[in-house]
Amino acid sequence: MKAYVRAWKNCWEGRACAPEFKGRLRSRMSVDVPQGRDLAVTRLSRHVGQVRIPKVGVVRLRWSGPIPGVGRESGRVTGARLVKDVLGWHIVFRTEVEVGTPAQHPGPAVGIDRGVNVALALSDGNDQHHGPWLRPKEAERLLRLERKAARQRRARQPFERTSNRLHRTYDQIAGLRARAKRRRHDWQHQATTKLASTYGTVVVERLRITNMTRSAKGTTKQPGRNVRPKAGLNRAMLDEAHARTVELLEYKLTERGGQLLPVPAAYTSQTCSTCGHRDPASRAGIRFACTSCGWTGHADTNAAVNILNAAGLGRVRTWSPAPEGREASTTRRAT
Repeated sequence: MKAYVRAWKNCWEGRACAPEFKGRLRSRMSVDVPQGRDLAVTRLSRHVGQVRIPKVGVVRLRWSGPIPGVGRESGRVTGARLVKDVLGWHIVFRTEVEVGTPAQHPGPAVGIDRGVNVALALSDGNDQHHGPWLRPKEAERLLRLERKAARQRRARQPFERTSNRLHRTYDQIAGLRARAKRRRHDWQHQATTKLASTYGTVVVERLRITNMTRSAKGTTKQPGRNVRPKAGLNRAMLDEAHARTVELLEYKLTERGGQLLPVPAAYTSQTCSTCGHRDPASRAGIRFACTSCGWTGHADTNAAVNILNAAGLGRVRTWSPAPEGREASTTRRAT
């Protein structure tokens, strides 16, 4: 009831839409413990702890990290939430910690281009890569289970209840995808922590992921082109979870005295970072070859340098129109 009242207050004050019914199959099962005074969180060993849950009793848990207010950690536990997903039950603690104003980060500035070929391309060349989220055998098993689920769906009659075998296949698919999601989240935490500790100012593109991953199917009167390649590109972009990377990077930079600067993303991949000439023909896949000055290099690194320049922290360029669709450029050093 407390969450329900808060949802209506947020709606009336213009911060959110009106609350709706939660779908049983489209949401995760969760139980909220609003107060932390009776949880009695105790650490038993390096990887094992226990917590007292109301109406359940003492439950053991796997200790995955330090919790403020437990042991020698400063702070206090204000509540918890039990969440169930395909990998099992998890407990998330709400904590309260007093944090002072951090000193300004002394690190340098860097521009980051988020992509598919290179996950995080940095303007100084210190790119952040990752391997596939699923191992080869796991990817083969996922493909086999998806084909199996498609055969089981074809065998169903219209309006027939989903069989237990199909439900079991769905659970196995969800387990593999949840494992990949956990590995991706772990890599994002490690990469963003490294970046926030090294650099004082990080410049990123202001991307609209929803518009970028829109389907190219089109309509009946105006069908789209290259629908299947665009669908594969959309899946690859969504699999990177670029928006979450920026969210993690933003709060980690704030904790360390750094800052995150978003800049417009227009033409950063078509502009030469050396002479400032803009031409779509300069980029061919991951290779960038300027049609004006002849500079060649990696396209993602070139875009990362342009992103840094767009924030006024590198070389700032101003473009003036030139005849025959070309653009002349002038370069000046930012103070």
